[in-house]
Amino acid sequence: MKNIFNKYLNDEIKYENWQIIGIVALVIVASGIFGWIYEFILYYFDGGCKEFYMQGGNFLPWINIYAIGAVLILIVARKFKKKPFLVFLIALFLSGVLEYFSGFAIYHLFNGLRLWDYNKEIWNFGNIGGFICLRSVLFFGISGLLLMYGIVPVCVYLSQKMSKRSFLIISITLVSIILFDEFYNLIFARVLNLPRASEVYKNLGFKYVKF
Repeated sequence: MKNIFNKYLNDEIKYENWQIIGIVALVIVASGIFGWIYEFILYYFDGGCKEFYMQGGNFLPWINIYAIGAVLILIVARKFKKKPFLVFLIALFLSGVLEYFSGFAIYHLFNGLRLWDYNKEIWNFGNIGGFICLRSVLFFGISGLLLMYGIVPVCVYLSQKMSKRSFLIISITLVSIILFDEFYNLIFARVLNLPRASEVYKNLGFKYVKF
């Protein structure tokens, strides 16, 4: 593992297309799950440590904006792996821009809809319009370090040690399940008038954060 990590850090590994596809697929899965866990814990404390809240809008524990942010960070910061502070700044900036403009666009395109609102959360110093705050971008900057020096190297290691068939079966299967869940709740359930995950969980008694 150490040897592969050093090669990864020094850009000494030549990736085949199937490895890139599998690595990105696993990053999408891992980062979305990481984001779900973060919000699950955060809103427990935000609610006074009284009860847990479901996050996201999927059946599975995965949130799309974290996966999108992770892929952006991976694309932009991958050439700067030897400079952790620069990776931190890139992750902070990209995540901040993504979060702000995503929240801003959703709010103005969908009649004031908010999927998050820092106006009503703890530790919301540096809050701008409820769309972004200093705590969030600092956390995303730190998460970018975890991504580049933890999650991605593990994915690279798996791509080097596993057979092409096994690696692709695992990575593509996992990301396909996650994305099917996402598109079902985001598009298919709305168009076909099918029950969405949030409706199912609410009927089962699970609580969601209300903004």
